[in-house]
Amino acid sequence: MENQTTDTKQKILATAETLIYQNGIHATGMDLLVKTSGVARKSIYRHFENKDEVAAAALNARDVRWLAWFQKECDKADGPEARILCMFTVLTGWFKSEGYRGCAFINTAGEVGDPEDPIRRIASHHKQKLLDYTLELTGQLGVEQSDTLARQLLILMEGAITVSRVMGDYQAADNARDVAQLLLKQARR
Repeated sequence: MENQTTDTKQKILATAETLIYQNGIHATGMDLLVKTSGVARKSIYRHFENKDEVAAAALNARDVRWLAWFQKECDKADGPEARILCMFTVLTGWFKSEGYRGCAFINTAGEVGDPEDPIRRIASHHKQKLLDYTLELTGQLGVEQSDTLARQLLILMEGAITVSRVMGDYQAADNARDVAQLLLKQARR
């Protein structure tokens, strides 16, 4: 019975994540979740109190999965500088992937006005974890002001993600990588 419960919960979360990524939080209601997942409303409420709780759980799951994927891909490069530059290559591949709709965390944070809303906090936490990974890499470079460099690189990544989605420019990460190379060169001086 526990496996069935876990499977049902995972089905709800996977469906919610897909719907939120495709349509946004506000357009993803419980009726659509029930229809798309094939899980009865009563079963959904057995696992989650309300739609907000479903959305938060789905975004938390996406956070873990996306960051694990991103780090795994970047860590294929040899050395911290190569990994930093690889971040932009990985982003370019993501931009060109089927179903790409920008960053789920930027998208959902934009739907929620209250900075204390759980959805905004999840988005902020996701970006902090991306910054933490970047800080880890810049810290391995042995340069002064590695924290500042990491924050600049995060801005480049986030800007590339936004430009790719809003303007349809899937080369944005390649352009950001060019700027990142200049920042790395400057940091080595």
